[in-house]
Amino acid sequence: MVVAMLVDALLGWPARLFALFGHPVTWLGRLIKGLDSSWNRSSDASALRRAAGAAAALLMIALAASIAWALQALLAPGWTRIVVVGLLAWPLVALRSLYDHVAAVANPLQAGDVAGARLAVAQIVGRDPATLDEAGIARAAIESLAENASDGIVAPVFWGAVFGLPGIAAYKAINTLDSMIGHRTERHEAFGWAAARIDDVANFIPARFTGILFALLGARPSDAVACMARDAGRHRSINAGWPEAAMAGALGVRLSGPRIYHGSVSNEPWLNEGARDPRAADIQQGLKLYRRAMLLLAGVLAMLAFA
Repeated sequence: MVVAMLVDALLGWPARLFALFGHPVTWLGRLIKGLDSSWNRSSDASALRRAAGAAAALLMIALAASIAWALQALLAPGWTRIVVVGLLAWPLVALRSLYDHVAAVANPLQAGDVAGARLAVAQIVGRDPATLDEAGIARAAIESLAENASDGIVAPVFWGAVFGLPGIAAYKAINTLDSMIGHRTERHEAFGWAAARIDDVANFIPARFTGILFALLGARPSDAVACMARDAGRHRSINAGWPEAAMAGALGVRLSGPRIYHGSVSNEPWLNEGARDPRAADIQQGLKLYRRAMLLLAGVLAMLAFA
């Protein structure tokens, strides 16, 4: 997992590789889309659609883990295996991509280019960018950074450290399932129920660990811990509230709160209510905290490996 993090930090996932091979997440996405089209029938009863969704989720997770296990089993123990497994895990870690996407919001916003920042933030959040002022853009970027640090880096690396290549591959299947079908919409309320619940379980420990990393390394450790303890449970997600609340406390800003999705207002509770609204500079501070947290994570894993 340390090898995977280092390679991704240096290279990301180059556009040339994507053009030649695509990406494992897009491969998973095509399979999930096919199952959703063929197994999620609106004419079926809700219970049957829920069972079909559970079967689809288990099938995808088992497939990803089995392929990864077969690849790992072909390798003889030793440094070669460590390096090769790290290279195979590399595309499943979104460390560089997350940094670049959030920095792409911070840079134009600091330069006063609100329109450019809105275009950039629309790439990473689902809320309506046209409704966002500077504080709204900064808040969306920081929330995305905190949440995706957990489910884009810490969680896959955690499960990879525990179970090897099958662990990180299975987690990536779980996370992709949740992002595609784990929604409370008319189409996916039943079919995506199992995917959403499995994702909640898979992210339970990593989300809290991510929050601890942010709290320990921020400029306000006690504020971050207090914010987590007070506000994490108020978030709509049982997991995302932990890294987001820790980030809010560490930066001394308020996050979450009301936002607009597809023309409808979602009245989310505030995290760190009473603190000031974030600015462009706070995104940069969040990115610095993110870098420190990921370095500490890699360092802890390296020490465990050598121990």
